[in-house]
Amino acid sequence: MKIGAALNYSPLDRATRWFGRFLPKGLYARSLIIIIAPVVLLQSVVAYVFMERHWQLVTRRLSAAVTADISALVDIYGSYPQDADATTLSRIASDRLQLDVDILHDTDLPSPSPKPFFSILDETLSEELRRQIDRPYWMDTVGKSNYIEIRVKLDQNNVMRVLARRSQAYASNSHIFLVWMGGSSFVLLGIAILFLRNQIRPILRLAEAAEALGKGREIEFRPRGAREVRQAGHSFLEMKRRIERNMEQRTTMLNGVSHDLRTILTRFKLSLALLKQTPEVEDLKRDVDEMSRMLEGYLAFARGDTGEQAIETDLRLLLEEVQSDAERQGQATDLDIVGDPMITVRPDAFRRLLFNLVANAARHGDKIGISANHETRWLVLHVDDDGPGIPMDMREEVFKPFVRLDEARNQDEGGSGLGLAIARDIARSHGGDITLGESPSGGLRATVRLPA
Repeated sequence: MKIGAALNYSPLDRATRWFGRFLPKGLYARSLIIIIAPVVLLQSVVAYVFMERHWQLVTRRLSAAVTADISALVDIYGSYPQDADATTLSRIASDRLQLDVDILHDTDLPSPSPKPFFSILDETLSEELRRQIDRPYWMDTVGKSNYIEIRVKLDQNNVMRVLARRSQAYASNSHIFLVWMGGSSFVLLGIAILFLRNQIRPILRLAEAAEALGKGREIEFRPRGAREVRQAGHSFLEMKRRIERNMEQRTTMLNGVSHDLRTILTRFKLSLALLKQTPEVEDLKRDVDEMSRMLEGYLAFARGDTGEQAIETDLRLLLEEVQSDAERQGQATDLDIVGDPMITVRPDAFRRLLFNLVANAARHGDKIGISANHETRWLVLHVDDDGPGIPMDMREEVFKPFVRLDEARNQDEGGSGLGLAIARDIARSHGGDITLGESPSGGLRATVRLPA
């Protein structure tokens, strides 16, 4: 069904999913895009319409005025042929029209120059010259950046050369609009960044508080920000109080149950000690001892080390303690630590996690290897052994409470099947997890990965 649904995506859905891969993942960046993109798009459309309409209109009128002046100069030259050197014509053009005019004798129009790819001036000025001056002409709007050169064929041997400033025929103040667009976008972006930082910060604080709660750490949190964010913050605090109240009630109940059951078991032990020591009594003692161990395991799993605070702990001391305990029981244990040995964990709970993993490895292997790497923001810890291992399809099953595999490594005389379940529960309460895999020694590798 999932495959069929994926194949039935509409083109719009596929385009949206493809485009979504390139979008930023954070709320802060996405909010900036939501605010900035429409404004920049609107400014771009307005600028384009302005350039297309206003600039083109202004350029057409300026070009028409310049062309009209040139047409008048051509008519004056035709009306006063006695001014062969065009001295009077040049003076009038310079003083009244701000044009530089020369008459070139015995010459012809140059060959047409290449036209620019996009130029409102070139297109508009050419149209006006064709409309107002019914003579062959040549113009150059590219060669001199600040001037426009126009040549008009007067007769067989004479050409009028006109040099005009570009600003006389073209509205060349485009930089003002570009500066306006860039400046307004920059100011808007700055205001949006300042505003969004204040709006996103309470959400980040709420996320940090939730993460700290999941890791068993205490963090001071006070709801701030927008109304919806404050409402979420108050809901989080209420949830936190309910969780703490439930954990406190559970701890109180477990302490009572533990006290009562231990009292009964102590009576059993005292009664058995007063009886005649027979093989049957020894069997009963072993049963009572096993019942005590199972009770401690059940209570440890149910209690979950509630109330313990996470503190900075020396990982090297913990691992050396675990190594020493394993070696006292006759297990060869190698230890290797790389990176910063200081981590932030609940020490008693983390110690139980280590003891459970090492005890599980010692129960089924002859040699144990412990390695820890804390070179990044994550602690990665491996516990290896050379035992028979666990089949791949059963590696998740062994983490379930009370699961014991027949003829497998967590089969334990008197065992309750809670060792790995307790270890994973502790790892997840720290924000990490435990996975099982193949060990380089040929047995099982338990990998602990915690944020530290």
